[in-house]
Amino acid sequence: MHKKTISYVISVALALIVGSASALLTSDSMDIYSSVQTPPLSPPSIVFPIVWTILFTLMGISAARIYIANDYQFSSALIIYAVQLAMNFAWSLIFFNGRYFLFAFIWLLVLWVLILTMIIKFYRIDKTAALLQIPYLLWVTFAGYLNSGIYLRNR
Repeated sequence: MHKKTISYVISVALALIVGSASALLTSDSMDIYSSVQTPPLSPPSIVFPIVWTILFTLMGISAARIYIANDYQFSSALIIYAVQLAMNFAWSLIFFNGRYFLFAFIWLLVLWVLILTMIIKFYRIDKTAALLQIPYLLWVTFAGYLNSGIYLRNR
């Protein structure tokens, strides 16, 4: 298999594994979404796995592009990518398993800043890789709205 193809396959697989592991570890707590008061514009729960699968796939493609670019800045960009991916993983545990809605919102704000930082770093290396992360930033922005709304309506 071609080196670029392998890079894409591994990168997308890693992102999807992180997302799947998070979903698996929170599966027993997902009923919380239907048992709390949600803010207006809250989508049905079926939307989340579909959107997250698309977003994790885009994240993996984007990270592979950065890796393949082999720019002198690629290692620091991929470190930010890995940190935000770990924070994304942990958010689900904090929100769903821990039900710490305020702490999860604060965590999400830090994640949002990391995603923005990652996009800026990616943009300096590969504009397409950066643009592939925009839907993720927008979804996390929306998740922040949902998270804060759930906190405010259920405290």
